[in-house]
Amino acid sequence: MSVSVRIPTILRTYTDGASEVTATGATLSEVLDDLDTHYAGIKGRILDDNGALRRFVNVYVGNDDVRFLDDLATPTPDGSQVSVIPAVAGGC
Repeated sequence: MSVSVRIPTILRTYTDGASEVTATGATLSEVLDDLDTHYAGIKGRILDDNGALRRFVNVYVGNDDVRFLDDLATPTPDGSQVSVIPAVAGGC
C-alpha cells in the first residue's frame, strides 16, 4: 500500500527538505516503520519512548485524527494521505 505523507517544516531536515514523501504500509505503524527506513530518525520524533504518538504530534489519515480511530493500527489504504501535524499551543 503506497501512501503520501505530508511532513511538517520542523521534520523536513529528515526528508532533505521534502514536504511530502511516499511510504508503504497497510497500517500507520507500518507506514512509520517504512518512513524510518528511508528517513532515519523521523519515527523517533513522531513516537515517544513507549512507542505511542507523542503528546504534541497529531497524525491524520485522510481527514481523520488517528487518535479517534485505531491509533497506530489505523488502516492506510493505497493512495491515502497521512499528515503529521505538530500541535500548536498559544493564547493571549
